[in-house]
Amino acid sequence: MPSATPPKARQRLVLGVLVFAQVLIWLDGTILSTAFETLTDPDRGLGATPGQLQWATGAYTLAFAGLMFTGGALGDRFGHRNTLLAGMALFGAASGFAAYAATPGQLVAARAVMGAGAALLVPATMAVVSWTFEPEQRPAAFGTLSSFAGVGIAAGPILAGALLARFWWGSVFLVNVPVVVLGLGFIARCVPNSRSPQVRRLDPAGLLLSTGGLGLLAYGLIRAGQEASFTRPAVWGSTAAGIALIAAFAVTELRMAEPSFDPRLLKQRRFAAGNVALMTVFLSMTAGSFYLAFYLQGARGFSAWDASLLGLPGALGVVVGSPIAVRLTRRTSVRMVGAVALAIAALAMGSVALFDAATPIAWYPVVMLVQGTSIGMVIAPVTGAVLGSLPLERAGAGSAVNSTLRQTGSVLGIAAGGTITSIVYRHAIEGSLTGLPDPVRNQARVSAELARHVAAATHDPRLARAADAAFVHAMHVGALWTAGFALIGVVVLVLGFRPARRPAPAEDPYPALARSSAGS
Repeated sequence: MPSATPPKARQRLVLGVLVFAQVLIWLDGTILSTAFETLTDPDRGLGATPGQLQWATGAYTLAFAGLMFTGGALGDRFGHRNTLLAGMALFGAASGFAAYAATPGQLVAARAVMGAGAALLVPATMAVVSWTFEPEQRPAAFGTLSSFAGVGIAAGPILAGALLARFWWGSVFLVNVPVVVLGLGFIARCVPNSRSPQVRRLDPAGLLLSTGGLGLLAYGLIRAGQEASFTRPAVWGSTAAGIALIAAFAVTELRMAEPSFDPRLLKQRRFAAGNVALMTVFLSMTAGSFYLAFYLQGARGFSAWDASLLGLPGALGVVVGSPIAVRLTRRTSVRMVGAVALAIAALAMGSVALFDAATPIAWYPVVMLVQGTSIGMVIAPVTGAVLGSLPLERAGAGSAVNSTLRQTGSVLGIAAGGTITSIVYRHAIEGSLTGLPDPVRNQARVSAELARHVAAATHDPRLARAADAAFVHAMHVGALWTAGFALIGVVVLVLGFRPARRPAPAEDPYPALARSSAGS
């Protein structure tokens, strides 16, 4: 544990290394979504169904969310640099396995291990920032991390498009390996091995309850998309069991003197509101990314490279929006900037409901630019206000809460976005399948991608047109739901970040948290 704050040159070097590690996480997320269309192809990919793609993405975020607080506890116990090194090594090894997966099931398993590696990386990254910078410097440092996350978002689709144009789909995962090797060298050389003076015990009961609860909840929602119904016992039973386990997890953590995931931090209004708002942001982003990838490469027929270029303004918008938001919050407030920006992002998400197969494609990058810039203007100031407000001794626990809730939003967004689209698509395509052979109908019901593949094999252009129309309708419904999720975040920010009328009550379990966040 460092005895004093490092000099500024050392601080910049450490922050640069952490940015490098953080970019890897964001890079991987956007790379996979660009490869969705290829992975559904039985010839060029794995012939994956929408449900399998949901799990390929969801397994990563589920492991990420479920193991996040364990990663924070390990960092406090063994040192944050050591946790960073372990996370990077695990992430790189799993990326190599994912690149050579022979079945969708193997890909899902590899993605889960990659999520475990990310769960070690992110809490350690946040904790190292807290130990390296003084409290007044932390918001700017966290804002820098958020800004460079946009670099990963922007680079992911471009890199994926270039790789898919020249190599097989596994190259989008294999590219992580050299990045990991470089990251391991930089971390070992530059990052101090800070650790918390209050070593938290590992929490196997909490780990099982949280991961099991999120897993069952995600399974129920994804299964609903496959069954096109919420009334099947496997759907509502899994969903109810997941909610029950999450509730049991919260009760278990509250009863512990030193929990790995501390729900008591959420008693502080602004800390809770900021985290819930960020959860809705990530829910909306991941829900929208699921159907937008298929819109460009499927319904509109663009290549992976062209689709990545069309989405680039949105990713660059995140980079541009973050520093703008930091400057604006100094003049106004996190509440004003975050709520207005998220409302604009919601309108941009909802405007996708106006797109169809004939919409001039020039409108797409415009909408993505507005959406990305607005999201960047939410993530940077809200993350800075939430994490910058934490007392130093609560850095590991607080960053685990923040990161876990964000990834929980991603898990729910993947499940919700894919499920809503699948249910609406199956109902919309059903009327066009009358009179077709059973094998054709069964495949066409699964997804628009399989319907187009069957239509090409059977020389039935009518089925391909019907699949495109059904998918576009499903995308419209999904876009409106996505906008609604984001608007919930607006309400949470407006109410949760309202000015305090009186000092924090004496019974607040973390008074330092309340005092430092009052100026957010």
